[in-house]
Amino acid sequence: MKSNRGMMKLDNTSPTWKVNGLAAVMLFILLAMGTQSWAQDREYALGAGDVIRITVFQNPDLTTEARVSENGNITFPLIGSVAVGGRSIANAERNIADHLRDGGYVLQPQVSILPIQIRGNQVAVLGHVNRPGRYPLETLKTRLSDMLATAGGISSTGSDIVVLVGERDGKPLRVTVNIPEVFAAGDFSKDMLLHDGDRIYVQRAPSFYIYGAVNKPGIYRLEDKMTVMQGLATGGGINPRGTQSGLRIHRRGKSNNIEVIEPDLNQALAPNDVIYVKESLF
Repeated sequence: MKSNRGMMKLDNTSPTWKVNGLAAVMLFILLAMGTQSWAQDREYALGAGDVIRITVFQNPDLTTEARVSENGNITFPLIGSVAVGGRSIANAERNIADHLRDGGYVLQPQVSILPIQIRGNQVAVLGHVNRPGRYPLETLKTRLSDMLATAGGISSTGSDIVVLVGERDGKPLRVTVNIPEVFAAGDFSKDMLLHDGDRIYVQRAPSFYIYGAVNKPGIYRLEDKMTVMQGLATGGGINPRGTQSGLRIHRRGKSNNIEVIEPDLNQALAPNDVIYVKESLF
């Protein structure tokens, strides 16, 4: 009787192989993402107020947490004051390692720096937000929406369109981001990571005016794709003295002249439109 022992073949279509293969692919993706993220973090330039944890391989007694001073220095065991301000994390690690080696304290130092709190780099938030001002980048992963939240969010007079101005790779950067669209579409690639010196500006939201025989004349925020009928409703509707047949829109044209339009109620309003409701003759 022949034995089949030693003649079994690995079935690559087996459930176990599929699970292990999927796990390997997922692990590779996670490692790649982690490597890219860490590479970006190491480009961060340390600044005054940052808190960092420094470790030296196989020398746990040298583990130190330090705050970067106003002049960009920290105090480290054995070597004293070391300049790290304005340097990337990798550069600061090499600087500390050089001091340890040159002083004869550690023969082959392997230094690692982990940012604990990022306060040296700041971003300015301007315009129609609830708390405009300068804010520190608390983490290396602060995004545009995070900073808007820190500034109290966009005010009631603010636009949905946010302008981000800064510098990337030595080149000027200017992008406009529609915040509601980012979250509605789920495309968070536009919710950009912030860098030191970035400026965020929220301009005034577009508006329209309504006056005449309406219940609440005044200036109102123009919502996206708002119609004439919706604009009238925002102004409380036509009062008993008004007439829909006397409805007019005054709109500034491309040549800066004022056009008078007799609109359809489903027509879209434009920024700075002026709706006028005439009183009835009867």
